[in-house]
Amino acid sequence: MKKILSLVMVSVLGGAITLGTYKLFLEEENQQMITSAPTQQTATSFVNHSDYGKKFNSADVDFTEAADKTVHAVVHVKNVAIGRSPSSIAEYMEYMRTGRASGQTQRAIQGAGSGVIITEDGYIVTNNHVIKGASEIEVTLNNNLTYKAEVIGTDESADIALIKINEDGLDYLPFGDSNYVKTGEWVLAVGNPFNLTSTVTAGIVSAKGRDLNQGDQRMQSFIQTDAAINPGNSGGALVNINGELIGINTAITSQTGSYIGYGFAVPSNNARKIIEDLLEFGDVQQAILGITGGTLNPEAAKQNNLSISQGVYISSTDDGAKKAGLKEGDLITNIDGIRVRKLEDLTSYIQTKRPNDEVQINYLRDGSEKISKVKLTKFETFAIEAAGIEITNAEDAFLAQFNSNTGVRIYRPLSDKIEIPVNEFIITKINDQIVNNVEDVKKVFKNKSKNQAVKLTFKNKRGHEESYIFR
Repeated sequence: MKKILSLVMVSVLGGAITLGTYKLFLEEENQQMITSAPTQQTATSFVNHSDYGKKFNSADVDFTEAADKTVHAVVHVKNVAIGRSPSSIAEYMEYMRTGRASGQTQRAIQGAGSGVIITEDGYIVTNNHVIKGASEIEVTLNNNLTYKAEVIGTDESADIALIKINEDGLDYLPFGDSNYVKTGEWVLAVGNPFNLTSTVTAGIVSAKGRDLNQGDQRMQSFIQTDAAINPGNSGGALVNINGELIGINTAITSQTGSYIGYGFAVPSNNARKIIEDLLEFGDVQQAILGITGGTLNPEAAKQNNLSISQGVYISSTDDGAKKAGLKEGDLITNIDGIRVRKLEDLTSYIQTKRPNDEVQINYLRDGSEKISKVKLTKFETFAIEAAGIEITNAEDAFLAQFNSNTGVRIYRPLSDKIEIPVNEFIITKINDQIVNNVEDVKKVFKNKSKNQAVKLTFKNKRGHEESYIFR
């Protein structure tokens, strides 16, 4: 009996000590975290980062403040097509004869999505596919006021567009720093799914650095979230619990076309850089590191006697990267102090930079860590409109797959005029002139007469060449 009483007393005493420790340390710590208020944002710039060092107890997370900030800055974007249709037999006959209709003007909604106000004077970021092909763009605010918007610029490959309405004193969202977004942190997705305005859904960041492209050389890097994103959410905001913009909701992966648990957003740093380029240069200044390679896998690590199995393994370099000291076989582990675990980590960060920016690369060579500073070069493309394709420079390693020392790479199709896999052919000649780079292609088209056809010579990996004429 005495032993039982002793055990009970020890249990009670242990519980009291544990409870006292919790009250003394943990509750005090939580109270300190809760009273740590978000920094007040100014209205002078849309480039505004917060402190991602804040910690939140899941039991104390409150989405109401973030939701209230966000719904007033997220707008409904309507893509409107305007045309005329015959309103009588005579007008119909005129239309059949001339191809022009003189009847009543008709307005039809081609599509609808969302947008995010990023300055108090009316600049709005949305997805390119939301406004593409619009004759007119209408923007409806959360207070139901509607405005006409003009397109400032677009980046089709990143699916980002910048539009503007003429209004001042608007609620807007400050940018958060997407480099410091963490898997597992709480986020809100705000938009207009199925024309249901000002809809807020909550979830977490499920993953970072997701690449959804298939065959496109410009690798994307999306934030993946399980916050519900549906048709109409495109161009809307993904925000953290401080109400800061960390992504532009862009895509879902679904067999039904509706939400099944996966949504994807363009990171805010990538979107911000595109917006700044469109405002300053009128187009996007895309930078490249000047290497080809891929994510290191355990098998490759074993083959190269590497104890580490994460990073980007360099398979070839251009002149700029070579000059900086990088070479084939190096393993990139960090860029500007940010950990590089896979290729998407590297490309996502590079997409926030401009040509001639300098980055610090940490890499392993023969088991030793080295550091080099590399000046980024410009990624150049040229659109061959007649053929419906866009070309870019080809690295030596890529040309070697075709047993060729000359040629340019097919970057992406611009239309369905031809169906050529982008990585299965190169273009070696244009109008029977050998082309080595984008500059050569530009010279050919500069010297071409206006109505002259375009003859393209394609080469496949078996070394076979075929020429086609496009008018």
